[in-house]
Amino acid sequence: MTPFGQRLRELRAERGISLKQMAEDLNLSSAYLSALEHGQRGKPSPGLVMQILGALNVIWDEAEELKALAELSHPKVTLDTSGLSPTATELANRLHRKIRTLSEDRLQILLTLVKG
Repeated sequence: MTPFGQRLRELRAERGISLKQMAEDLNLSSAYLSALEHGQRGKPSPGLVMQILGALNVIWDEAEELKALAELSHPKVTLDTSGLSPTATELANRLHRKIRTLSEDRLQILLTLVKG
């Protein structure tokens, strides 16, 4: 699941909107919307994000949060380290190999370091 998909699912639940109803409101298939929530699709387009914001009646800070999460929710990331230091390349490769085995606690620590 992506950060965007997780938040989208939370917002739908808070508003009592089913996946099927939201998909119909957005003129999407339920399968596509489910795949988007579960990180099985690429990050949503800005236009789709705006449609989702409208369907959920999301405004202001919540809207900005969802837009930012959409930008951080591509499930298949490519990282180009050409031109960077050998340390950067090693880090990218080690993270690629280990990310699936890291605990949620360790992921949170790494995320805090990167954000910081």
